[in-house]
Amino acid sequence: MAQSPRAQAPPAPEPLPIPVVDNHCHLDIGRDGPAVNLADQIAAAAQVGVDRLVQIGCDLPSARWTAQVLDTHPALLGGVAVHPNEAPGHAAAGDLDDALTEIEALATHPRMRVIGESGLDYYRTGPEGVGAQQESFRGHIEIAKRTGLALQIHDRDAHEDVLRILAEEGAPDRVVLHCFSGDMAMARECVRRGYFLSFAGTVTFKNARDLRDALAVTPLEHLLVETDAPYLTPSPHRGQINAPYLIPLTVRAMATTLNVAVPTLCQAVSANSEQVYGPW
Repeated sequence: MAQSPRAQAPPAPEPLPIPVVDNHCHLDIGRDGPAVNLADQIAAAAQVGVDRLVQIGCDLPSARWTAQVLDTHPALLGGVAVHPNEAPGHAAAGDLDDALTEIEALATHPRMRVIGESGLDYYRTGPEGVGAQQESFRGHIEIAKRTGLALQIHDRDAHEDVLRILAEEGAPDRVVLHCFSGDMAMARECVRRGYFLSFAGTVTFKNARDLRDALAVTPLEHLLVETDAPYLTPSPHRGQINAPYLIPLTVRAMATTLNVAVPTLCQAVSANSEQVYGPW
């Protein structure tokens, strides 16, 4: 039986002139089917100039999987957290503290460089889950500070509370707004605080004018790029399955918005990534 257009892998884009990092992907997650072979995903990305990746485990099973694969795939660094949408379930079961304890233990792996994605998501979780999300977010901030790792933040429809809680708790040294979704004012505030803004395929969407405006006021030294694979596939393949090898589409769209040469943006993204996460 032929695959639906949605399930088919888009063609590989033109390779980038200078290698970059996919700052956030979920290589263990399949969409419309099982996840693609890990080694194949890494190889396909390397062929187009995406030679380093940050694999994010955002629940306990995927966090454990992330810790296991780091030893055998040198292109990967890892991140672990309880996703904000998972936090209310753990709170209801009475084991949120235990989950955070396991996350901190997994974060001791020498190739684990991120606590995340943690944060707040008011889109999928109703008011009854806000307290658990905020408690979990505060816990992850403390873990990031204790371990000295970067904090990657998931922020959906919760901009004010994310910034407020970071200010109240005291942010870690390195903070990344994963899949940045704020406006120009938020971008400027994040830059003022020294945070990094990571842009995903959403910045290529036709209806994302406000997001491109936010990108346009973000200095190069605060920029990262990601896929959030297998989600948020960049145009012109929106709706199909995303993977790290499609990063060049987002990088080139970002360069156009910023009015900079593609090699210049690649150099900045690569240097910023190693500043945040250390060497691979």
